[in-house]
Amino acid sequence: MLIEIQEARDTLRVDGTDNDPIIIPLLESIPSYLEVTTGRTWEDNPVHPLAQTVAKFILQLWFDPQGQDSERLKRTIDNLLVSLTAIARGIE
Repeated sequence: MLIEIQEARDTLRVDGTDNDPIIIPLLESIPSYLEVTTGRTWEDNPVHPLAQTVAKFILQLWFDPQGQDSERLKRTIDNLLVSLTAIARGIE
């Protein structure tokens, strides 16, 4: 995973493990999503910081897709994916 479960809980501002059955599948889906959208796997060790950042934004959007910040999150994610795609292609 690109981010650990505790970091995901912190990002989502949830306490305890009650939401883990929702959070864990989302975390497991993010690496595949990033690979499909950017053409590269991002689970290298260490994980690229930008990949971790976009993973957190994606997690926030997927966890609460109807939230008041969903449109802002979508725009941010789209812009970060463009940057990750450039990095994947070596255009840094």
